[in-house]
Amino acid sequence: MKTPKYIFIVGGVMSGVGKGIASASIAKILQAKGYETTAIKIDPYVNVDAGTMNPTEHGEVFVLDDGMECDQDMGNYERFLNKNLSSANYMTTGSVYLSLIQKERALQFGGKNVEVVPHVPLEVIGKINKAAEKEKAEIAIIEIGGTVGEYQNILFLEAVRMLKIKSPQDVVLGLVSYLPQQGDAGELKTKPTQYAVRTLNSAGLQPDLVLARAGVSLDEKRKEKIAFNCNIDENAVISAPDVESIYEVPLNFERDKLSEIILKKLNLKPKKKDLKEWAALVKKIHSAKTPVKIGIVGKYFSTGKFVLADSYISVIEAIKHAAYTQNRKPEIHWLNADDFESSAAELRGLKREITRKNKTGLRKDFSELEQYDGVIIPGGFGSRGIEGKIAVISHLRENKIPFLGLCYGMQLATIEYARNKAGMEGAHTTEVDKKTKYPVIDILPEQKKNLTEKNFGATMRLGAYPAIVKPGSIAYGAYRGTAWEVKDKKLRDKYGAGPKDLLIFERHRHRYEVNPLYIDNLIDSGLVYSGISPDQRLMEILELPKKIHPFFAATQFHPELKSRPLDPHPLFKEFIKAAMK
Repeated sequence: MKTPKYIFIVGGVMSGVGKGIASASIAKILQAKGYETTAIKIDPYVNVDAGTMNPTEHGEVFVLDDGMECDQDMGNYERFLNKNLSSANYMTTGSVYLSLIQKERALQFGGKNVEVVPHVPLEVIGKINKAAEKEKAEIAIIEIGGTVGEYQNILFLEAVRMLKIKSPQDVVLGLVSYLPQQGDAGELKTKPTQYAVRTLNSAGLQPDLVLARAGVSLDEKRKEKIAFNCNIDENAVISAPDVESIYEVPLNFERDKLSEIILKKLNLKPKKKDLKEWAALVKKIHSAKTPVKIGIVGKYFSTGKFVLADSYISVIEAIKHAAYTQNRKPEIHWLNADDFESSAAELRGLKREITRKNKTGLRKDFSELEQYDGVIIPGGFGSRGIEGKIAVISHLRENKIPFLGLCYGMQLATIEYARNKAGMEGAHTTEVDKKTKYPVIDILPEQKKNLTEKNFGATMRLGAYPAIVKPGSIAYGAYRGTAWEVKDKKLRDKYGAGPKDLLIFERHRHRYEVNPLYIDNLIDSGLVYSGISPDQRLMEILELPKKIHPFFAATQFHPELKSRPLDPHPLFKEFIKAAMK
């Protein structure tokens, strides 16, 4: 395969202004022009992957089919490109150094000195080329995390410089820079962008594009000013204002003819033009007026005095995807699990009726939950907020409010049912209570060894795993006839799917599972496990029959990770349909 074309996206003096969305949108518009594109994320962390990072600091940990734990921007790439990516598309400073050191230890450098420069930048370039080759990509869009001028980014910028020197006609460098505004109607200030470009110049680089992020559209005067002071063409200053939906960004870019500018710089011509489906999606988003109110009960919301929605970005987007297909405007409300309990210790062992009547100093009245059309309990780890979540699930079950549990949400739904319907008072997960009389959620034996040896990184049950879905269930009705249903006979035979069964593959990220010792008891008490691993060992989907509850379902996997704006996840679609009723 011949060497791909490269588009590098870097950030200005401020982080969190949308480099990931910009990169995903550029990949999308070039895909629409008929080119095979792929998107790659470089994180400047020494962490080998994102799996050990705190979500309140770094945001959501996104998981790929092959089990790679990576930055949330990888989710944006998959959603915009509507394709599954692999671990080859993600790298960190730590992974680059680890790879380089492993090669040195294996004498792959033949006794030569291994230098930070050029060997680290060359390793980066090698990884980019491997990812492009694996994806058969003609154009690779590479987002470099962080901002220009940071010490952590120097070696990645050096890789860009080396490629630019070797093949200037094959490389485009774009800068995403924020223009602050003084007052509601004040002037957009270009000085931070000018400083960002000068910082790039000091690294031997000159941007080809400036994507000017601001609260409003850029006027001609500001474009002219940036072009003059930053030594670029005026038409290469692209307006990137705030929008109602991130899915508008590709269309906004095309209004400034961004794909045409990029292809010209890369000496390429468009093969086709097709953003019709995307334009129809944006039109649908704008036409949705009737609200559907969804509450998310989580514990990774706060960062100081601010809400960190990034901790659950894939859940949020999956809700939106499903709501838009039903012509509904999603209204998402954050409910802090800590607010539903005075303390885990105080609530543990108390009867549900007492906690629901707010007699233990609870700061939240559970009747508040009844204002929502549906409630989601997302994934998480640890003991904080757990009793609050369990009490919330109890209220949702008893009051027939649509409920969707994800990963830990399924485990907590199992605990709630065990305590209140299966007669196992004090049932719990050994993650929180190692001495519980009824460990209905327990760690896999192979995981116990990892924890004992403090082997935490990339050792959970990660990536896509198969599951058999039983006929007659909510899950079966949701998956049947969708792209998620595996029809390949060889795969069905391999995993033992019966003639009426559905076979699916979903992404996981967890260590604990429903304890097989208690499954029969739970089923006898009315709980349904409609999705099970092919070896019958692991419970994948939990639900209650529709005659008992309009929608009470939970998954051990993370369905939100595979939802796409043009192809919403079937379980989220069923959840939204139930919420609409």
